[in-house]
Amino acid sequence: MTKPAPTRLTIRRPDDWHLHLRDGAMLQGVLPHSAAHFGRAIIMPNLVPPVVTGAQAAAYRDRIMAALPEGSTFTPLMTLYLTEDTDPEDVARAHADGLVTAVKLYPAGATTNSASGVRDFDKVRPVLEKMAEIGCPLCVHGEVTDPEVDIFDREAVFIDKVLKPIRKKTPDLRVIMEHVTTQDAVDYVRDTHKNLAATITTHHLIINRNDILVGGIKPHFYCLPVAKRERHRIALVQAATSGDKRFFLGTDSAPHTDANKLQPCGCAGCFTAPNTMSCLAEVFDAAKKLGQLEAFTSLNGPRFYGLPVNEETITLTKGEPVAYPAQVDTGDGPVTVFDPGFPLHWRIEA
Repeated sequence: MTKPAPTRLTIRRPDDWHLHLRDGAMLQGVLPHSAAHFGRAIIMPNLVPPVVTGAQAAAYRDRIMAALPEGSTFTPLMTLYLTEDTDPEDVARAHADGLVTAVKLYPAGATTNSASGVRDFDKVRPVLEKMAEIGCPLCVHGEVTDPEVDIFDREAVFIDKVLKPIRKKTPDLRVIMEHVTTQDAVDYVRDTHKNLAATITTHHLIINRNDILVGGIKPHFYCLPVAKRERHRIALVQAATSGDKRFFLGTDSAPHTDANKLQPCGCAGCFTAPNTMSCLAEVFDAAKKLGQLEAFTSLNGPRFYGLPVNEETITLTKGEPVAYPAQVDTGDGPVTVFDPGFPLHWRIEA
């Protein structure tokens, strides 16, 4: 006799290991949506100007804390933006003080606000060596920016040309490949048994490049790294639902106003903070792997970062479709919420 599919699931409160909150009015508008469901989040430092020093990270953290809804227990985990001028000792102090959880590597020009990123990786080697020494992880946007490399191949080329040499020269450095999008990246993580993990976004588990391009361009599905072929999406779903401790959730929820998305050169990013847990429950339910949702969202990330899991829990229930707002209003303008293209039957109990 077939066991009925569960319609109720209680898990440890999830964490988001890759989140964009922006600043100012945008921060005020989007933060409550992450704080409502997540216990902690790794906060991206690619502001304008970027967060490159411990002092700047402290000031940004203060602005986030001031913007939290009253009574919220959400904890922002701060990062520093790696540049060729980053001071290893500043990183070490910020990490020792508990201010900075990780450092973020953007190859220059790879994505939104990445102009200050790294061009010459030899220039950041002293920082990477210091990070390996003190146990500070490196979060990596894994794409090359060589114009001769096809945009759909940038992740695979980055692994071979940049990441493997970095890890060979600094083997004790703990690295998180963020927002992986390819079978190549999944295989690379699976073949590595020390100091390497990967985050997977909500939207990359749901869309492929056809969803962006077929039947007209869908600007709100455009993100970087760009979604790839269907076979790569399937590989990501298999990795996320496998229970493998090296894969965990990093939404890369990236809010842009509609005015900035809907223009001839629109911004990259999907805003998934409001409905991520409902989307993920649908993906895991469809894969018949609901039992692995807690590992992906709540257990694997803290384990890799060496942090305790959240003591609080959340409960998801399955029923009639949930109605999420199409947009979130911010002081900077409306931000469109990611639409997965199918009904969301799982909701978080209030």
